[in-house]
Amino acid sequence: MLSDAQQLERRAAIVRILRDGRVPRQEDLVRLLKKAGFDATQSSISRDLRDLGVLKANGRYALPPDEVTRANGDFGALTQFVRALRRAGPSLTVLRTTIGAAQSVAVAIDRAEWPEVAGTISGDDTIFIATASARAQDELVGRLRTLFPV
Repeated sequence: MLSDAQQLERRAAIVRILRDGRVPRQEDLVRLLKKAGFDATQSSISRDLRDLGVLKANGRYALPPDEVTRANGDFGALTQFVRALRRAGPSLTVLRTTIGAAQSVAVAIDRAEWPEVAGTISGDDTIFIATASARAQDELVGRLRTLFPV
């Protein structure tokens, strides 16, 4: 098991690798990390990518802009990935994204810590956002329509 410092070093290496070149598959990232002296498995890399908010778009892994990872979130960089927004009952909202982008958008929503959001679940191209009430859903939908004009 890695220490926190070792995990931070590996994640910093992942960020450098993704900034420097095109990485289409996790296996490629594992290979590049091993070449850089980091012991990594595909499952550990998968967790790192999720925690870093990395998304897969246009056949490669891409880092979100630094602003997206801040709690107050600048969602501008993610706008291009959101395709549709609809209500699915009085406390469930569904966001549809391009394939592979749902997790990154959901992470940004979670990190923003909006009071109206009870939680999110994301798949490959769909995010379910739960709210505690219809009123909270109204606030959420208003906020999302401002951020993502779909």
